[in-house]
Amino acid sequence: MTYFKTLPLALLLAFFLAPLVTPAFAQSDPPERPSLSQITEAWLKSPHGDRTSEAFTHWNEDGEIPGRCAVCHSSTGVIDYLRGPMSTVGAIDHPVMPGTVVDCTSCHNAGAATLAAVPFPSGATVSTFGKSAVCAVCHQGRASTATVQAATSGMDEDTVSADLGFINVHYAPSAATGMGTVVKAGFEYPDKVYKGEFAHVPDFKNCTDCHRPHSLQVSFEGCTTCHKTAEEFAAIRISPVDFDGDGDTTEGIANPISTLHARLDEAIRLYASEVAQAPVVYSSAAFPYFFNDGNADGVASEDEAAFPNRYQSWTPRLLKAAYNYQLVAKETAIYTHNPHYALQLLYDSLEDLSAQVDVDMTGLARP
Repeated sequence: MTYFKTLPLALLLAFFLAPLVTPAFAQSDPPERPSLSQITEAWLKSPHGDRTSEAFTHWNEDGEIPGRCAVCHSSTGVIDYLRGPMSTVGAIDHPVMPGTVVDCTSCHNAGAATLAAVPFPSGATVSTFGKSAVCAVCHQGRASTATVQAATSGMDEDTVSADLGFINVHYAPSAATGMGTVVKAGFEYPDKVYKGEFAHVPDFKNCTDCHRPHSLQVSFEGCTTCHKTAEEFAAIRISPVDFDGDGDTTEGIANPISTLHARLDEAIRLYASEVAQAPVVYSSAAFPYFFNDGNADGVASEDEAAFPNRYQSWTPRLLKAAYNYQLVAKETAIYTHNPHYALQLLYDSLEDLSAQVDVDMTGLARP
């Protein structure tokens, strides 16, 4: 009993409630139930348990986490959200104290155990997540097609507006990208058809069929049952189409996504210089990610990647393309979660920019 007395209440609850609400392990996990010490060790090493990360320390100096952030950046916030009406997607109506993480009680509570339908920023509600529903509460992003449409409605596509600012989809929106056009996490251009849910084989349908629920690590072993020659996730490909026009249809689907993503970066910078008349540069590590490129060298220097130098010469057309660029940048496993949706968003963004600037679309194919 001495061992149990040294553990926080959240871990004790997780141990005793695990049989009731813990999702199934990935196939590579041992079939027997892990011990409390194994669960604890796995969680402590995971991003969910990292008390030093920016995700949980960002508000320390403020003394409180706003309700719009608390749901995913504190155990207090997500528990309050799950036991409430969830009337405002991803937010509660009060701040909470900092100092907690995504701990055991975040997922092992009555609200999570009975969660059947998850609302998304687009207004859609999805009831097919099953045991992974609680994962989708936070991994859904904070914006959608509707957000971008609302910001740009009624504006001329190629006129700079002081009323526009960059719209950030937020981070790791894998549940949203996995659902594709069902929840419209990307900006979907009018009159285009987009991929819906990326339906995988039955044994790999839920989040915890691939991700271990406590360590969050992903096992590759189960993938090789079908993808026998692949040695890593990025090497998997399920389509014979040459999406990026390089003649290689055996490379992993991550490669054409990366190629189109890089080409979109070039097109965004070209459009910003020629149409918006204000060069732009992207930095993945500095908010709000797009900055004025004072020397027009395409590289975000430390001086340039600062909030006062944020890019403010947005046109609706430029903002839409930049939104999709950021979605693919921050959903780092989109090639696994919904590769064709990613390719569609990138292709359409390039095609839209090509109405105003010289974008090389040669050889590109849309899924």
